[in-house]
Formats: sequence, C-alpha cells, structure tokens
Amino acid sequence: MAQPKPDDLRRLHFINALFAHVTGNDLYLAQQIKVGIAFSLAELEAQTAAHPELAATFDAAFNKAAARLLERFCVRERRNGFFHWDASRTLHSATPLFARAEIVAGLGQLASYPESMLLVTNLRPALLPPELRATARRRRDYEETLAFIRELAAARAAPNSNLQLLFL
Repeated sequence: MAQPKPDDLRRLHFINALFAHVTGNDLYLAQQIKVGIAFSLAELEAQTAAHPELAATFDAAFNKAAARLLERFCVRERRNGFFHWDASRTLHSATPLFARAEIVAGLGQLASYPESMLLVTNLRPALLPPELRATARRRRDYEETLAFIRELAAARAAPNSNLQLLFL
C-alpha cells in the first residue's frame, strides 16, 4: 500500500476536524468528503500535479470549498452556526483593528446558535508570509493575534453555547 502524501494527510485531518459532527471522527467518511471536494477541484489538482508551484493555490481552493460545504450543511441544520474568516482576504484583514471588527461581526452572527464553529483560515500566511523572513516581530505578531482571537471568542461567546474555534 502506498504511503499517503503529507498534503493529503493534512487535508484528511482538516476534513476530519471540520466535519467531526458528521463523520463521528471516522477517517473513512472524512476521506470520502475529501475525495468529493478534490473531485470538484480536479482541473486545478491536475494543474498542480503538472506545476508544483501551484500547490498553495490548490490548498486555498480546497480550504475554501470545504468551508463552503460546511457552511451549507450548518445553514441546512439550523442548529449549528458557522462563520469563516479568511485573514488574507484583504491586505488589512489580519491587522488587529480589522481582525477585531470582522471576528466580532462573525461572533455576533453565531450568538444565537447553541453550537457553532468559527473557522479562521490563512492567518499564518497573512502575518508570516512564506516569501518573507519569519522575523521575531512577525512571529510575535502572529502569536499575539492568535491569543487575541482566542480571548475575544471566549469573551464574546454566549455562556450556554458551545463554540468551536478552528485555525487553519
């Protein structure tokens, strides 16, 4: 049996974490969801195989497709809330002022749900761009932003709600 590629394994664990309430942490079911999402991105995956430099583009598209699928599921359920914040959406999204405003808006949407998930994507690449050196200041800004989002979510979540915070 062939060893799975690290990127495939990472995506499988991402799907398993994101859809745990659906899969019951069954990796086989998570694999089926992963395959379905990858199938919807088959053309981009083929381009990535031919041009490995497109891997980041495929990862971003995969994460976005998974978030859309989960959002559709949560909307249909009406018991689970879902908010996806992409820190790299704009150049200013990951700065403290804009991050606070966008996270507070998302938590406001989730306030009425007994169970909800706040998915934060691309925070690391927004604050620690891979093409730039990871300086001590950039790493500190990243760690402070992570802590800030955790504290903000804990402070703004309703006491009787179950809020899952997932960073990707």
